Amino acid sequence: MYYVYILICADGTYYTGYTTDLAGRLRKHNLGQASKYTRSRLPVELAYYEVLPDKSSALKREMAIKKLPRLEKIRLADQV
Repeated sequence: MYYVYILICADGTYYTGYTTDLAGRLRKHNLGQASKYTRSRLPVELAYYEVLPDKSSALKREMAIKKLPRLEKIRLADQV
């Protein structure tokens, strides 16, 4: 099982990623160990996630979300 997720950073920006362990990845982000981008924008908060069956579909969905305008990412986050 794979997860695609959107985080809201402390500075109001959005970060999109994928993982097989959502809780562990969120913990690593908040410890500053998951990505350079979020490390300087702590704390981060989980805003949205989707469950996908395999890595290929997770990567495709991650790229599709990253291409969305900010307003569309906000709309996705508001669905939760």
